[in-house]
Amino acid sequence: MISNIQAATLQQITHQQAWRYRILPFYFSTNEVHLYIDKTRLPSELGDELEMIFGKTISFEGIEQAELEKALVQAYGPEKTEKREQPIVRTEGKIDGNFLENLIREAKDMKSSDIHLEPYEETCRIRFRIDGKLVEKYQITKLSYPSLINKIKVKSNLDISEKRLPQDGRIFFQEDDKQFDIRVSTLPTLHGEKVVMRLLTSDDNLLNLQTLGFSDQQIITYREGIRRPNGMVLISGPTGSGKTSTLYATLKELNKSERNIVTIEDPIEYTLEGINQVQLKESIGLDFASAMKTFLRQDPDIIMLGEVRDQATASMAIRASLTGHLVFSTLHTNSAWGIVARLIDMGIPGYLLADTLNMAVAQRLIRLLCQNCKEEAKFTNDLLPSHYKISPAISHHYQAKGCPDCHFTGYRGRQAIYEIIPIDEVLSEKVRKEELNIKKVLSEKEIKSLSVQALNLFRNGLSSAEEIYPILSGGA
Repeated sequence: MISNIQAATLQQITHQQAWRYRILPFYFSTNEVHLYIDKTRLPSELGDELEMIFGKTISFEGIEQAELEKALVQAYGPEKTEKREQPIVRTEGKIDGNFLENLIREAKDMKSSDIHLEPYEETCRIRFRIDGKLVEKYQITKLSYPSLINKIKVKSNLDISEKRLPQDGRIFFQEDDKQFDIRVSTLPTLHGEKVVMRLLTSDDNLLNLQTLGFSDQQIITYREGIRRPNGMVLISGPTGSGKTSTLYATLKELNKSERNIVTIEDPIEYTLEGINQVQLKESIGLDFASAMKTFLRQDPDIIMLGEVRDQATASMAIRASLTGHLVFSTLHTNSAWGIVARLIDMGIPGYLLADTLNMAVAQRLIRLLCQNCKEEAKFTNDLLPSHYKISPAISHHYQAKGCPDCHFTGYRGRQAIYEIIPIDEVLSEKVRKEELNIKKVLSEKEIKSLSVQALNLFRNGLSSAEEIYPILSGGA
């Protein structure tokens, strides 16, 4: 039901009004307001009160209480018991002076990673990325949008007069117990500037290798690889797959007073005490490759590069590992062994890679089903890619349903899955000869692929077919 109601209609009433009166708007005009209401309630007195509030004629349509509660959670979030100002979009999409601060609070409360502000021809929308998926939250008018963007630019020390070029900045948000950085990126589009605000956290209490999603055998293998005195440990995966969190958890475990650890990052997402962290600034020539040259003069034991983007950076990482340093970094590849292929494509000789690569890791983040509301369903083969055969066969699976605990998304939280390939003598020889087809070797070593890890979550009722489908179809 909620999917058929426009965001502009929902935002005509506030969170407080929606939950206080248990109403959901589905039509708003100059003179009329049509509202869904619990069909067991008598709307006579409520209608008079709401007509005074909105100054319009009120009409009601009764629906089941459970359906109404579900729609209210989806549209406005869960009911708040504490008294606190909510983000408000006023009538006709106009915004108040505290809208930006309230928007950031709401995004943080909903565990959103990004806020997207997007202009279009007639209106502008605001979306939150929650558990990896974008959800539309608000629409605002074209007249209100420029002032909101200028306020973001001022807070992030950007040039408000420059609207033709992309800009990057940061906001430090601090209020009561909330304290975190926000990375701001602006992009000129056809109808104005699009802005993405990434909410970064400084809480390193969540960084623990034991809780990231490694299996018992994988964490043993991984710890053996990161405790070697030199060489490279490389982690692959698409944007948003949790690579940075794995690196931070690794550095936190290795962070000892007798070690000198330096990082070059874009952005610095966590602040780790005892680690020398450097923010990438390509505009002034401080890129990954140039930072690496300086790091080698800083007597480091461990170096972390945010990403290996080009041959120059890869060559510097190889050089550092050859001279007795332990180097961590990330790449964008589909599988762990794809790291080797990518570096060879960049021009790194196989013999150098064989002497320096300790371990190749691939990872993804999988949304977990809400354990309070997931429902059992019959399994059919068309739920998975046609080329993928599940063995042993299963008769049933679990799918997303939705409840107040998961904001009626059907999912609650995410878990990382890993493919870990330690480079031993056999694989080192394969790398040296640049032999990239090693499926038989990996099978003999019982190294579990991302597909196997994802399928285990599905088989155990922790995730859905919809969620693991992209991994299985990609052959990872």
